[in-house]
Order: sequence, then C-alpha cells, then structure tokens
Amino acid sequence: MKNLALLLMLTLLSFCGSQREKTSDVSSANNGTCTATSPLPDTSFSSIEALIYEINIIDTINSGVIADLRNFYDSVPGVLTFRGGPFRDYPKYGKVSSRPDSIAIDWIFKTAVDTTKTPYGIWGGGTGWTGQPLLTGLPGDTTGIIAPKREIIVGSLAGEVYFLDYSTGQPTRNTIDVINVIKGTPSLDPTLNNNLYVGQGVEINPPFGAMVIDLNKHAITHFVPKDPKAWRGWGAYDSSPIRVGQFLFRLSENGTVYKYLVEQGSLNLHSTMKYRVKGKKAPGIESSPAIYRNYGYFTDNSGNVICFNLNNLKPVWRYDNHDDSDATPVLCEEEGIPYLYTSCEVDKQDSIGFSYFIKLNALTGEKVWENKIACKKAYSQGKWSDGGMFSTPLPGIGDCSDYIFASIITHIPAYKGIFIAIDKNTGETLYSIDLKRYAWSSPVPMLDPEGKMYIFAADCWGYVYLIEGGTGEVLLTQKVGINFEGSPIIVDNSVIIGSRGDEIYKISIH
Repeated sequence: MKNLALLLMLTLLSFCGSQREKTSDVSSANNGTCTATSPLPDTSFSSIEALIYEINIIDTINSGVIADLRNFYDSVPGVLTFRGGPFRDYPKYGKVSSRPDSIAIDWIFKTAVDTTKTPYGIWGGGTGWTGQPLLTGLPGDTTGIIAPKREIIVGSLAGEVYFLDYSTGQPTRNTIDVINVIKGTPSLDPTLNNNLYVGQGVEINPPFGAMVIDLNKHAITHFVPKDPKAWRGWGAYDSSPIRVGQFLFRLSENGTVYKYLVEQGSLNLHSTMKYRVKGKKAPGIESSPAIYRNYGYFTDNSGNVICFNLNNLKPVWRYDNHDDSDATPVLCEEEGIPYLYTSCEVDKQDSIGFSYFIKLNALTGEKVWENKIACKKAYSQGKWSDGGMFSTPLPGIGDCSDYIFASIITHIPAYKGIFIAIDKNTGETLYSIDLKRYAWSSPVPMLDPEGKMYIFAADCWGYVYLIEGGTGEVLLTQKVGINFEGSPIIVDNSVIIGSRGDEIYKISIH
C-alpha cells in the first residue's frame, strides 16, 4: 500500500504540462522537462536494499538542493553535451527538404595521431566511443563565447581538443593538449560561462582525470586527479557531464557520482556517492546521466540501472538488467509520465546471450516491457568482442513518434550488427535491418516538411546509412570512413562525425 500511494503521488507530480522551449536555429521535436519544475519526492523503493552506498558531503555550507530545475540546454543554440540535453534523446533534429538518398563530403579535418604504445593498444587519432562533437557559437550569439561563426568542438583519441569552423572545417583557435586520450564526449556549460568539461579515457601520462577548460583563457583552469577514496581503481571519465541548476554532475568509471558547485573556470566539490551491490565489487560507470527534474539515471558495467536524487545523491531505485551496460539511457515523457529506455551487452553472459532492451517507469523503476535480442560474443586474435548495445537509442519523432530505434551488435555472424525499430507501447520489434558491420555510433534524426522521419546511422566499418524511419527502407549505404565508433551531430541537413584514424567529417545529406 505504501508503494501504491507513493506511485500515485509521483504520477500526479509528473503531470505538469511539459513543453520544451523552442530554439531559433534548430528545431526541437520531443516533449522534455517540465516548465513547472516542481521537485520529485525524496523517497526510495525496496529495490535499493540490494545496494551498499556511501554519501560524503564535502561542502557543508552550501545546500545541495537544486535551486533551478529548468532545462538549460534547450534554450541555448547548439549541441552542448552528449545527445544534446538531459533526456539524452537528441531533441534538436535535422531537416531535409525531401526524401534523402545521397550524401556529399563537405570537408575533412585531420587530427593528430598518437602512436604511443600502451597496455591498451595504440589509440591513434580521430574520435572513439562516444566521441560526439559539440556545436556552439551560432549566428546571432552575443554571449561573447564564440562569435560570430558556428564552431565545432571535438575531443580526440590523440589527447587534444579541436575547435573548427562549422562551414569550412578550418581551425578557429589553437588546439588544447590534454595529454591523455579522450574517448567520451566533452560538455559545454549551457549557461555559457565559458566552461568546457573534458574527461580523459586512457592514462598514457600522469596526471589522469578530468578538467575544466576556460574558453575565455583558452587554458585548463581546473583539474580533478585520481580519487584515492574511490571504491574502484580505474578513474577514467567517458561519461559526459550534465549541468542542473547550480551544480554539475560528473560520473566516473571509478564507480563514483560527483556533484560540483559550478564557478567560472572551476568546480567546487559538494558531495559524492559511491555504491556497490551487496556481495559484489564496485562497478564502473561509462554511461552519461539522464535527468528528469531532480532525479538522475545511469547504467553501469554490472548491469545496474540506478535512479538517484540529485538533491542529496541518495538512490531512489535500482533495476538489475543482467549484464554490462555502457550505453547511455534515454528518457521519454509519455502522457505526463517519464519512461527510461536502455539495453545491455553480452559480456558477463556466456558467449551466447541476450541484449535485454527494456522500458522502465522512470519514477519507480518498474519494468513496462522487455525485448530480448539474441546476441553473441566474437573472438579474434586473442580478444573477445562483446555483443549487445553500445550506442544510445533514438526516440522516434514525426510519423515515428511511437517508435524507438537502436543499433545492436549481434555478432550473428561475427562482427555483424542490426538496426532495429521497436514499438514504444508494446516492446515489439517492428523491423530489423542488417548492417555491414556492428555499430557503436548513435543514430540521429531528420524530418522532412511533411513530418516524415529519416535517420542517419554509421557503423564500425566506416559505412553510413540513410534510413526511412517508418518503413525501415535503406535509402543509402556508403563507405566513408575507417571506423565510426563516435556519435554524430546533425544540424539542418549536415552531419559532423569523427572516425577512428585521424578524420573529422562534415557530410551533407541530399
């Protein structure tokens, strides 16, 4: 009865007539965080009894309560974090004038290449996973952060941050060397305070950690080294941070959630949360946190899906999704209720297993449906390649508003993958497309003037695809790069995407 009453209360709180603010340059398609941003209750469900967790409050002077729950990202032109905002749903879609069936390479930028041998291989250049570029400084921007041209910001496997002119691909300012590999996606503060948040993914030279780059000074002005108090030793930062109110939330592969009070060019640590499942080691977090008001969501490499309260970092609920989950979960608000979509890998399962694609009630962690997708692991040259989902799902828009799309590594046969459409209401697979290779890259959406949805996707063999969302018809398959592990951004009819090797592409869709 207690949980039923709580569920009713949460449901009532979630109905607040949400509507995303519209941006002037790039359209928003999906409903987002509520404009009437009342906080969700400080509560917990019995599912967290499986957890051992520790919350440490470092800043005892400043309250941890979020002062402003509005979505800062939607009112700012550009793409400033992984998948565009707190729902991680890529809300700013591209536009095409008609049914697309061809592409053109507008420019290619060559990054540096790092040939250093490490215990984890040679990382080279270009971008890795998740490796999404950022876009800012749109025409008419008077903030002084970057004007007057559109600017691309991208972190590279070569350990450098590049700043490129959107139109030409030429450098707009000097490269910033961060010493170590960047695998994940940086994040630009949506208040346009000139803070760029960057995490390192592989240690080649010390120090190893995460940083703030002040774009006014064009320099690293704050650095977070390894955390000796973490319950897990590997301190990489592939997760893309998110700004909520006065705080930045940054997750690490050391299994810790960090909450920082934001300042110009710096961060002050407010509090941390460490956790593990009873009887198990501390997990690592590679996914980027999704946010619904004062609740945050992430997955980890032990298969946990965790919801936590941003105000005090306390876990709200936990769902066991069977296996390693590196992909970032996606939020969709449907009839006033937030739902979470995610799936797992085939890693800790046997060589044959399932990617468990799930829809959860984001308020309670209750499973709505589960779609079990058969996958395998592949073995070659002494190394296993996991199956399952590494890319982030894409909610449908326009004529596909009841769909959710995903790229899944099946390894059936080895090193193959599929692109699937799933019914958001039932969990039924609507169609499945065979890709040339498996895909880690996350797809991006486009709409034509009639509201028909099209999708740009890329795979780990350097192929790109144009897909009609409603039917699954593949309109284009074309070899472009070496290996598109990283995710693209789309602006109007143009895509920016990095490849492993040394290339960043701008591709126009026609």
